[in-house]
Amino acid sequence: MNTKIRTRSMGLAALALTASMSLAACGNESDSDSASEPTTSESSSETPMEESESPMESEEPMAADAPFGPGCAGVPTTGEGSVEGMADDPVATAASNNPLLKTLVAAVTEADLVDTLNSAENITVFAPTDDAFAAIPKKDLNALLKDKEQLTTVLTHHVVGESLSPEDLAGEHETLAGDMLTVEGEGEDFTIGEASVVCGNVPTANATVYVVDQVLMPQM
Repeated sequence: MNTKIRTRSMGLAALALTASMSLAACGNESDSDSASEPTTSESSSETPMEESESPMESEEPMAADAPFGPGCAGVPTTGEGSVEGMADDPVATAASNNPLLKTLVAAVTEADLVDTLNSAENITVFAPTDDAFAAIPKKDLNALLKDKEQLTTVLTHHVVGESLSPEDLAGEHETLAGDMLTVEGEGEDFTIGEASVVCGNVPTANATVYVVDQVLMPQM
């Protein structure tokens, strides 16, 4: 009988031990699951941050007072004949350093207008290129260069007695020759009769220069 009692006691103890282990296992699984699930704060800290959008690389805006036009490509990029170099000198001197304006400078010198243009204040000059003068028949150009009075009239017809920005360029303007010059267009596209501005808004120490592709002939 004692043997039966011991056997029953051992069976009950084993059963109790088994139940205890099962409960412990369940507790461990629960703890393991809890540990594996990140808390709200852990989840937010472990979530990779969204890549911030890098700012767009903005193109450097062109300055409002920058020269414009396809003809500006023919202006030197360095030296006294460059845009920066011309800005330091009065207009006749500045033009003499620009390789596009050799004939104009020769004409201004022939007409004794160098000092007049260099000493003027806040003027606008429409400067014909060498190609513009070359388009005039050679016989006519030589005759013009020899007639100082007529040459002076033609050259001063290219000069307005006030500084004109691109915003003010379109319209009618009185020239130093005493007549009117009509400019049409807007933005970076301007014409004076059949002539076009090919490099505009070039600064000099006392003038704003607009290089044109034709000589502007006044009515005589």
